[in-house]
Amino acid sequence: MSVQLNHTIVEARDKQEAAAFFADILGLPKPTAYGPFLVVQTANGVSLDVIEMDEPVHPQHYAFLVTEDEFDQIFGRIRERQLEYWADPGLTRQGQINRNDGGRGIYFRDPDGHLLEIITRPYGG
Repeated sequence: MSVQLNHTIVEARDKQEAAAFFADILGLPKPTAYGPFLVVQTANGVSLDVIEMDEPVHPQHYAFLVTEDEFDQIFGRIRERQLEYWADPGLTRQGQINRNDGGRGIYFRDPDGHLLEIITRPYGG
């Protein structure tokens, strides 16, 4: 099957702040403008198209598969910013790293309340 996810729209109160957060925390290239969006490109070709909203933002969940080295770098930036993080999507295991499927994973929030996840192994893998 050749179906692939190409992009997703990410709601933000301030698209400059949100797009910069995604790029900085994840170590991705600087966002580029495309129409009303600031586009953050990931390594697998899927983009996060950040759009500014006047209405309340509806928090979503975005999971990123990263290498062990990338995990260390991203986790370092999370700790530098003193962001809260959890080992589970229910946010009950604060300050812990999960070890699911022999990898590592954490959840943390962006400035708009989206729940971001970094994992080093796909679940069920």
